[in-house]
Amino acid sequence: MLEDFLFYTIHSTLDAPSINTKQYQFALLSSQQNPKMQNPIPLTIISDFACPWCYIGKRRLDEAIGQLPELDIVIDWQPFQLNPDMPRAGMNRAEYYQQKFGTEGRRNLFETLAQAGVESGIVFGNEPEAIAPNTLSAHVLMDWASSDAGNDTSIDSHALAEKLFQAHHVACENIGDHQVLSRISGEVGMNSTDVLAKLKAGEDEDKVQTQIQQATAQGISSVPFYIIGEQYALPGAQPAESLVSAFEQMVIRDH
Repeated sequence: MLEDFLFYTIHSTLDAPSINTKQYQFALLSSQQNPKMQNPIPLTIISDFACPWCYIGKRRLDEAIGQLPELDIVIDWQPFQLNPDMPRAGMNRAEYYQQKFGTEGRRNLFETLAQAGVESGIVFGNEPEAIAPNTLSAHVLMDWASSDAGNDTSIDSHALAEKLFQAHHVACENIGDHQVLSRISGEVGMNSTDVLAKLKAGEDEDKVQTQIQQATAQGISSVPFYIIGEQYALPGAQPAESLVSAFEQMVIRDH
C-alpha cells in the first residue's frame, strides 16, 4: 500500500472532500442492509512517536472515529523517524529543541503545542531532564504488536500507540529505553520478558528501517501522514472534521 501512495488523491485541511449528508446516509443504510457491502475501511498512519503533532493527530483521529461508531476502521501504524541519526541513547530534549529551533522558535513551539494539546486533552510535560529519544525500538515494538494483534485480539496496537505517545510527551519517559518499552508492552498484553530480550538482541530493526526508508523514498518528509481506504492521502495533524469527511466519502465511493 505505502509504495503506491503517490497515486492516491492528496487532500489538505483546506480541500478535504465535501460530503452530501443524504448520500452518506443512503450509502450507509445500503451497506447495513447488505452484509457483503460492510467492508472495513483501512487506515494507514505513518508517524513518529517523538513527534508531538503526531500525538495531537492521534487524539483528533480518536475524536473522528468516535463520531462514526457505525464504521469499521482498521488502523495500521507505520514507522517514520524525523531524526534517524539521533544517538540510540537519545539526548536531552531541551538541548535538542534548542539546537533545532533556537530560543525563540523553541518557545513559540511550546506555546503552540500547549494550546493544541489542551484542545486534544493533552498536557505536554516539560521536565528538564526529558530525553529526545531514538524511536527505532519503539517502532519495532509497534511492528510486533501489530503482528501479534492478528493472532491475539487482546493486543490493541492503537492502545499501544497512545501509551508510547503518553510516555514520551506527558510522562517524559525515554521511549528509546528497552526497559521502558518492555513495561509498556506488558500493559497492552504482550510478553514483556520476551519483548525485552528481543529488543536487546536488535530483532527486526533492519525490517523497520527498511519500512522507514520506503516512506522517505516515496516523498514523505513530515508526519503524521494518513492514507485512508487506499484512496485519500491526508498530510498533517488533521482536524477531526476533515477525517470524518474523508471516512464518509469512502463510504459513498464504495457503495
